[in-house]
Amino acid sequence: MNQIFRVFTGVAALLVLLFLGGFWLVFFSERPPLEIDPETLAGDGSTLNYCELPILDGRGKRSVEIPKGNTPGCGYDHFPLPILAQCTEPLPDAADDLRGLWVGVEGGHTGHVERVEQCGSRVVVTAAGIIHDMGPNSTGGLTSNDTEGMVLFTAGNRAYCPRTSAGVAWQDGVLAFHVLGWGPVVVRRYREGEQLIWEYADGSITRMNRLCRLPADQKRPEPRGPRFQVGWG
Repeated sequence: MNQIFRVFTGVAALLVLLFLGGFWLVFFSERPPLEIDPETLAGDGSTLNYCELPILDGRGKRSVEIPKGNTPGCGYDHFPLPILAQCTEPLPDAADDLRGLWVGVEGGHTGHVERVEQCGSRVVVTAAGIIHDMGPNSTGGLTSNDTEGMVLFTAGNRAYCPRTSAGVAWQDGVLAFHVLGWGPVVVRRYREGEQLIWEYADGSITRMNRLCRLPADQKRPEPRGPRFQVGWG
């Protein structure tokens, strides 16, 4: 009985340590350096026509020549310029073309607006204050290293938001987003006719239509959080 108790206690202690380590990593570990081109981040992406997509003929830059895009702080304060605007590397044979500006019209996230960029094997999704950039680039790893675009709590003058990391892979015409690049699939995007289908980790399925212009109410993301206020610092 004592041996069983010791084993149980050891497993419980290990689980607590793993939980605390994960909590620290998600909320308190040092933010990655902001690698995105400052001019791209400072520019106004709301002025563009997203029905005029770049021609991927290989005459411009390759994806590996462009700095990685990532979310500034807990979220951008205005819709930035496209990260892959100068990239013309053709898509791989396994990829479908999901590029453009999309709005949810049916399902779990109606009204959600996102921009999808692709160039070579690289994919960038910009929406709701976040910039998730996955694939070959000149400054960072293949997976995204960003936030969930919301402030969970604040302490003093610092805001804390959950960090995320994902990688992408094409599976039979479906773009699958894997946690940390190697974990389970949490998001799937694919086309059905003229619509983009977005399957999210919460089980929702959102059907999205193409937009040419960013709606006025999307130029600045809605503030998300904080949920808790801690009074030290």
